[in-house]
Amino acid sequence: MAKWGEGDPRWIVEERADATNVNNWHWTERDATNWSSDKLKALLLGLRVENEDGSCEVTEVSKVEGEASINNRKGKLIFFYEWILKATWTGQSKAGVKYKGTIEVPNLSDENDMEDLDICVSLNKDEPETPLTHLMKSKGAEKIREALGSYVGFLKTEFTQGMILPTANGMAKLPSTSQSKAKLNKTEISSSSSTAAPINTGVKIPTCKFSVKDTFLTSPAELYRVFLNQEMVQAFTHAPATVDGERGGKFRLLDGNILGEFTELVPDEKIVMKWRYNNWPCEHYATISMNFVDRSSETELKVECRGVPDSDEERTKEGWKRYYFEAIKQTFGYGARLF
Repeated sequence: MAKWGEGDPRWIVEERADATNVNNWHWTERDATNWSSDKLKALLLGLRVENEDGSCEVTEVSKVEGEASINNRKGKLIFFYEWILKATWTGQSKAGVKYKGTIEVPNLSDENDMEDLDICVSLNKDEPETPLTHLMKSKGAEKIREALGSYVGFLKTEFTQGMILPTANGMAKLPSTSQSKAKLNKTEISSSSSTAAPINTGVKIPTCKFSVKDTFLTSPAELYRVFLNQEMVQAFTHAPATVDGERGGKFRLLDGNILGEFTELVPDEKIVMKWRYNNWPCEHYATISMNFVDRSSETELKVECRGVPDSDEERTKEGWKRYYFEAIKQTFGYGARLF
């Protein structure tokens, strides 16, 4: 038996707070099945496309069957996932006639590239023919493909938080959040060649700032109220929410995935809040400033975000556009454009 302090350094635990699996040398595995099931439903439900014939929307995700897991060995992450999906789409023509159909994805797997993904769209047998079927098979299928690509990206960034642990001397690194090439093949990601990710170790987190803006066909007062009224927040997020719309009031949205506190309120003009995803390091918040500008028949909303972890810049941008801007327009009819 080796004396204390001697032996293979790979098996020697460094001095750190949790004293476990330093440098990720040992094999670890994390089951991503339940998280993936919820994420897939959230990404697909509410997807909507429109054209001159009418609109179509994914109104139910009835089957999410499969499994997903991530293995970590020697600082590398290996992803496995295999899913069979089934959903319902509902269409409505410009004349107000409603139609129903199904969507099936039989081969969402780490063994298949995104372009090889089968997305089968059909109209229910008892429904009359409609050009909305073609809309779902073309634009609808493309949006579904993008959403499933986003799932893979989130699996590789959001769910992997903390799987590659930092040592006592610094911060570990995780995959880049770039999702421009969302391949579904088996992927290994080296911890020594990618962008640093925020981990709760007392190490300073690299952050960024950015702004996004959009226009809404409503008054500043009405749009301002949307963000502070609990019932309205629940309406556009399609999920239970807790919102205390006063200075110092806290909020919790999307099943607890987003939470924070209102720090400054100027009625009908400005909202400032501490805002975070629930998987960010403990007590790390971004500062979100929302400015409501009256443009006669429209309201311009400019959102400035500061202190967002570098690794979550794109996810946060897209989240504000999709889960706030687009969702509010669709729910309350504030859309500034007709598609």
